[in-house]
Amino acid sequence: MDWQEISGNWVLVPARPVAIVHFLGGAFVATAPQLTYRRLLEYLATQGYAIVATPFVNTFEHAEIARSVLKSFDTALEVLQTRILKRYLPIYGMGHSMGCKLHLLIGSLFSVERSGNILLSYNNFSAKDAVPLVDQFSTVFPVEFTPSPLETHRLIGDRYQVRRNLLVKFSNDTIDQSASLANILEQRFPGMNSLRTLSGSHVTPLGQDMKWQAGKDFTPFDAIAQWMHQEVYRELAQLEKTILLWLNPFS
Repeated sequence: MDWQEISGNWVLVPARPVAIVHFLGGAFVATAPQLTYRRLLEYLATQGYAIVATPFVNTFEHAEIARSVLKSFDTALEVLQTRILKRYLPIYGMGHSMGCKLHLLIGSLFSVERSGNILLSYNNFSAKDAVPLVDQFSTVFPVEFTPSPLETHRLIGDRYQVRRNLLVKFSNDTIDQSASLANILEQRFPGMNSLRTLSGSHVTPLGQDMKWQAGKDFTPFDAIAQWMHQEVYRELAQLEKTILLWLNPFS
């Protein structure tokens, strides 16, 4: 399998795909998701999921970003369904950090068909908490994301359409807000949402499967490096297993 660019999206298609995963990354790593999230996305592709990863540049206009990435995805989807797959497949959204908010806005503001959404390390901070130096200008120029955190939660509570959701938070993630989102989703779709807490941190989904080659003489540095590699691999493997089991409970 090789990544290919289709209408501004990075696409990975296995031989016999069973579903499509539309992926949106975090705010500062979303411009090249096929690289920054390579390990996670390529693993899902090996398990039969076609990947459409849509890059985006972060701005304060989050609703506009959601509209733009959905338009880009829909264009790529038409190419996939008519020229490559030549059949309909169920679609799942998957986002990390800000990518979660974008999928939630897509599911609240636009008419879409999704079999479910996977939301990793969700957060919904205000601009002053998320962007350095904003506080210095907000007294002169009112600066906030649109929709604001409060407006975002109201939209989700009133209009979110995707009934089945997996929320994943990590044990060492100090900026995760999945618990508050889980409460909103549970009120909207009781019994249809799963919140899992896994070992790891906010950057666990970005982990790469890097091989460590020890030198001729095994040193304490080699031991530490191998231990760190094993920990990263263990956390990634746990995340991958959790996602795959939710996608297909009978796998």
